[in-house]
Amino acid sequence: MKIKLALSLLSFTSILLNAQEKEKQEKPLDSIQKLDEVIINSNQIFGSKYVARHRTGSAYYISPQELKKFNYTDINRALRAVPGVTFYEEDGFGLRPNISLRGTSPQRSAKISLMEDGVLIAPAPYSAPAAYYFPSVGRMEAVEILKGSSQVQFGPFTTGGAINMISAQIPNKLKGEVRASYGLFDTQQLLARVGDRKENFGYLVEYLNFGSDGFKNLPDGSNTGFDINEVTAKFSIYSSEDAKLKQALETKFHYYDERSNETYLGLTEEDFAQSPYSRYASSQDDRMTAQQLQLMLTHTLDFSKNMRLTTNGYYNKFTRNWFKLDDVVFNGDAQRIATVVSDPITFADHMAIVRGDVNSGDDALLLKANNRVYYSKGIQTKFDYHWYGDNTFHDIEVGLRYHYDEEDRFQWEDGYSIIEQQMTRTSQGPRGAEGNRISSATAFAAYAMYKLKYDKLTLTPGLRYENIILQRDDFGDDDPNRTGTNLAFRENKVDIFIPGIGINYAFSNNVSVFGGVHKGFSPPGSSDGEQSEESINYELGSRFTVGGLRGEIVGFYNDYSNLLGSDLAATGGTGSLDQFNAGEVAVSGLELLLNYELLQNNTKYKLPITFGYTFTHTEFLNSFGSSNDLWGEVNEGDQLPYIPMHQFNASISLEHAKYELNLSGRYNGEFRTLAGTGNIPSNEKVASNFIIDFAGKYHLSKTLSLTGNIINLLDKTYAVSRVPAGLRPGHPFGGNLGLEFRF
Repeated sequence: MKIKLALSLLSFTSILLNAQEKEKQEKPLDSIQKLDEVIINSNQIFGSKYVARHRTGSAYYISPQELKKFNYTDINRALRAVPGVTFYEEDGFGLRPNISLRGTSPQRSAKISLMEDGVLIAPAPYSAPAAYYFPSVGRMEAVEILKGSSQVQFGPFTTGGAINMISAQIPNKLKGEVRASYGLFDTQQLLARVGDRKENFGYLVEYLNFGSDGFKNLPDGSNTGFDINEVTAKFSIYSSEDAKLKQALETKFHYYDERSNETYLGLTEEDFAQSPYSRYASSQDDRMTAQQLQLMLTHTLDFSKNMRLTTNGYYNKFTRNWFKLDDVVFNGDAQRIATVVSDPITFADHMAIVRGDVNSGDDALLLKANNRVYYSKGIQTKFDYHWYGDNTFHDIEVGLRYHYDEEDRFQWEDGYSIIEQQMTRTSQGPRGAEGNRISSATAFAAYAMYKLKYDKLTLTPGLRYENIILQRDDFGDDDPNRTGTNLAFRENKVDIFIPGIGINYAFSNNVSVFGGVHKGFSPPGSSDGEQSEESINYELGSRFTVGGLRGEIVGFYNDYSNLLGSDLAATGGTGSLDQFNAGEVAVSGLELLLNYELLQNNTKYKLPITFGYTFTHTEFLNSFGSSNDLWGEVNEGDQLPYIPMHQFNASISLEHAKYELNLSGRYNGEFRTLAGTGNIPSNEKVASNFIIDFAGKYHLSKTLSLTGNIINLLDKTYAVSRVPAGLRPGHPFGGNLGLEFRF
């Protein structure tokens, strides 16, 4: 597969080079050129589309202009145009996304490095990385996606890549904006921000509210939506322009508050076919409450225009309690909701209680309080120095990070009855009986990367080092005061070097070839002796400009020697978070991105079109039985679940000084929910879908605009997943109108 991909890409590049010989047009504005080298802000990976397009590895930069086209608050929709990114939805609003980069396990986005402003942002990135908190894309200025080689700068997850969310930056002068919209399902958004910068001082203050009554229906008509409030504040002081050593010190404060009436309980096949937006009566008390606090201090010291030292200190705290239906009891037989919904015939009596069709006895419904507190804190520093030689450019980047995170789990289960479809609490379970433990990780990471540019050739070799101590203190189910009477302790240590190298060669101003090899790594759990997830990852691609067509084509191959699966309740497991060995796996694929301006010579209108395609093939190279049947019985040759083989996105925009219209469609191919091969059984399949979104904007003046967008324009009814427990629908037709005011 690797040889076929390489040959096809080299053949494609040869065709492009021949086309360039025949090309007689004037050089396009976006041709591939030498970079005017600058040191990128440490809170960013690229900082611009131009830099992203010139990396030695595959990368994508979602610019502020792109984000504002649709004003998405759902990260899934914001990422839909990026090749190599796959995901499956869960709640229809993107509150807890499941994102994969190049075939990594998508569950809770736990196998990619998630960052905000260059700092790890998952609740506990090493010990419990499942993204039960995800930054709101509605307040972001840009989003950066790094998928390719030379991953050594960002970790600990280096297989698929990294996503960095760039929050609003302090402006260079007084600026502000207010965005407000309202639409179907009482969905509303309000964003207000203002900032300014003087010679030695700058600030930015921002407020975001995002909420909805939800598009699902409970029998009692109660709210199935959510309400999120966020406050962000940044303050900076700068040295004077004439200072010999230029410095800046920036503080960042961010607070997030969420209340969502969301559930793990989906629908049976029959009920989904009849009423896909219904929810069972037994989920009426399911609710997530969460708060997140981030404090960050960034110091930047410029020794010269070629040398910079940047240091970040950070502290993140995330608390959440997801109180939701977990088990159903009939005649003393307790069954998990995923088991009941997947087999409603065998468990017909349990299913009748779930639906509320019968009056139950006490404690027929067991709701678990998944009560947890996460801490993540550390300090990281990066040194960057570049210099010029004869026909050469050199850059050395060295980074260090000391990090600690933990998940404090203190959970219990309460009993309920359901009578006339109304739930009543009938018992309170002992606190801590369903989880009473602290998992933690202490990690030291370091990396060094060297960049050499000579004529048309660029090389970026690098090396990353991770030293991790993972621990777990389990106090047991009968020690709520944590006296340590029956304390169970376990520890696992990891010490690993992660090398990588990227290469880029520009044949002309309009055609370049890039590629690389790097080691993929994902930390194990705290079980003594558990091995890390490791792989060797290859990519080969080309960036090209032919006339008005600009594009990128990339082939990749990830060779896992040890893939790890995770026991997450979000995927139908027990929620222990224990990882298990899935052995050898091969993931290969092709990514294509094309951009073309249809009205190249028109000064009044622009009509850009974009097309992106991703092909992903996955294959287990050994057989095994997965823990708790999360992936089922796996045989050699089976495909990984949750990863579609085909997906594509197409968009077209009509842009004018007075208005703009944007249309975007995404095809998400079918995928299996258990490992297998051949035709997917109907009860293990999530069918393909093609969803179209529309957005428009009319500028009433330079400072005021009327906005509107439509989600799922054709009102397609489609399933997005079968986990955590049953079929779940995507967002139906939804329209919003709003205003934007800028100054």
